Amino acid sequence: MNMPKINTVLYTTSLGPYTRHVYRYALQLAYINNAELIMLHIIKPVGLMGEALIKEYLPAELIEEVHDKGVSRVMEKMKARIHDIMSDESKEMDRYSGVVIRQLVVTGRYDETILEVAVNEGADVIVMGSENRAGMQSAKTQRVIRGSKIPVYVVPTGKHYPQ
Repeated sequence: MNMPKINTVLYTTSLGPYTRHVYRYALQLAYINNAELIMLHIIKPVGLMGEALIKEYLPAELIEEVHDKGVSRVMEKMKARIHDIMSDESKEMDRYSGVVIRQLVVTGRYDETILEVAVNEGADVIVMGSENRAGMQSAKTQRVIRGSKIPVYVVPTGKHYPQ
């Protein structure tokens, strides 16, 4: 029986307080499989009303400039998180320095976008954190699990787990 090959790990992050905890699992999975790690952050769209107001009062060039600057700031934040994690835990993390990590920032609805990016990037597994309240995953996590054609590795967050 052939074991499935994992070449690409898609790690979704909100860049919130549990980023480091979930990132460790994604990084370990990528390292073990000599796989690329895609670090995905999704920006929720403004919404139709907000978009209409913005377009009404701001020129298109300014909207594009603000969007591009915002994406750049998020990318810098992601790079800083990775650097901080690697620096803070350098003794343990040095062995992971060979893992190729690519950051990706997209706009969209969380569950739909995660599934779209997984397909478009050829991901073999999705790693995501989930607020685990009373043993239940979030609705977003449940929709990703139900809609995914590849395995979804869910890391519980919001509780104290041994490091």
